Amino acid sequence: MKKFLAIVLCLLMVAALVACGGEKKEEKPAEGQNIKVGFICLHDENSTYDLNFINAAKGACATLGITDYIIKTNIPEGQECYETAADMAASGCKIIFADSFGHEDYMIQAAKEFPNVQFCHATGTKAHTENLPNYHNAFAAIYEGRYLAGIAAGMKLQQMLDEGKITNDQLKIGYVGAFTYAEVVSGYTSFFLGVRSIVPEVTMEVTFTGSWYDETAEKEGAMKLINNGCVLISQHADSMGAPSACESMGVPNVSYNGSTVKVGPNTYIVSSRINWEPYYEYAIKAAAAGEAIPADWTGTIETGSVELFELNSAVAADGTQAKIDEAKAAMIAGTLHVFSTDAFTVGGEKLTSYMADVDTDPAYTPDTEVIKDGYFHESEFRSAPYFDLRIDGITLLNESY
Repeated sequence: MKKFLAIVLCLLMVAALVACGGEKKEEKPAEGQNIKVGFICLHDENSTYDLNFINAAKGACATLGITDYIIKTNIPEGQECYETAADMAASGCKIIFADSFGHEDYMIQAAKEFPNVQFCHATGTKAHTENLPNYHNAFAAIYEGRYLAGIAAGMKLQQMLDEGKITNDQLKIGYVGAFTYAEVVSGYTSFFLGVRSIVPEVTMEVTFTGSWYDETAEKEGAMKLINNGCVLISQHADSMGAPSACESMGVPNVSYNGSTVKVGPNTYIVSSRINWEPYYEYAIKAAAAGEAIPADWTGTIETGSVELFELNSAVAADGTQAKIDEAKAAMIAGTLHVFSTDAFTVGGEKLTSYMADVDTDPAYTPDTEVIKDGYFHESEFRSAPYFDLRIDGITLLNESY
């Protein structure tokens, strides 16, 4: 009887194996799960810029099933960046990201020292000329998002005109910028062109703070613009300084990298941002698989890398979302180019040619023709912006940074 039962049990096990395909299936680990990742941030969660990176880092790691990662905040644009990157590499990180322009030289230093670790740097310009197989730059076509946010601002201006809150001679807006880098110039220009697509008569004043994050300076900059007669404010700065100034003065504003509706419920309209998750996920998976990462990577609206936060319906003008959606569809279709040479002049002249400094050198020597097919080809020859034209209609109040 025991022998009979043993035979029966054996037959049942064979049948079960056949039903399951003859072998036990093992669960595959999530992509990137077995890789250690490091993230270096200039500031912490109090900076809208860095918070955007931190949220993307955590989101990408969650998506890829990565639990072994390090986020270091408040790392200055100096030797501390190299030391942090080197410590991460020595601790086993196989890919390391840094988020600020001034981190670049120190990331390159670390990349040369640790050739088996991938170093990815946001907003930098040198990867395509350094030719290091383990050093990479990334950015996104945020000028598209800035333009769309400008449309929202233009719709608000038109509403203010229609309601008699401002007159035609008050069509002046303001912009608080950090530095006079091309990244900032590209941003404020694309925002302005978005506004002007709705209200052609608008002009803009820009003031610079000389810092990516200085709440006092940003608030003072916004107040200076408001006192100069600017009736709407935007920014390329990372604190709540400008939005809080706008809220106190009842001036509509457009933010960057994060919604500021909590400090400006009565004035905040919308914010554009780069969504870094698609790049983080792409680069981490490539590093885990031992695949090459491009020297330059540029995300777009289509890749989900350029986004607008939800409109503040309490402030935005009626019909704004429809206008944004229309322009976004045209961008994706290739029928709308933000920097079309029909949309701006320089010194009263329409441009047909422009040599930009793409291969950055200490003298900022122009080296690449960037106007063709009727528009300025931003972020195509390298990921970081190189649009540095001073177009008509925009006045810079200070250029010392």
